[in-house]
Amino acid sequence: MNPSLHTAALIAVMAVGSALLRFLPFLIFRHRTPAFIAYLGKVLPSAIIGMLVIYCLRQTDITASPFGLPELIATAIVVLLQIWKRKTILSIIAGTAAYMLLLQVVFA
Repeated sequence: MNPSLHTAALIAVMAVGSALLRFLPFLIFRHRTPAFIAYLGKVLPSAIIGMLVIYCLRQTDITASPFGLPELIATAIVVLLQIWKRKTILSIIAGTAAYMLLLQVVFA
């Protein structure tokens, strides 16, 4: 098979698969969303964010210098910006920039 045709076929199959997975819940639950699915829609976003925070902070060494201070400061910046501005992308970018600045300049 021609490599270009093979690549195009792979992209088409992935696009159809992605679209199908995104549209499937709307096709299945046309009339009424079950209570369990609505409950999951409410609690899963917070649970996923909590798991991501745990994953990101899992290797923080609090027994050696700088005792997790860059992580703590960057996390505080993200939380405070999110509470204040309610703009997720701003919180993430500012927290990442602060963390990198703290690691490269302050606690180097």
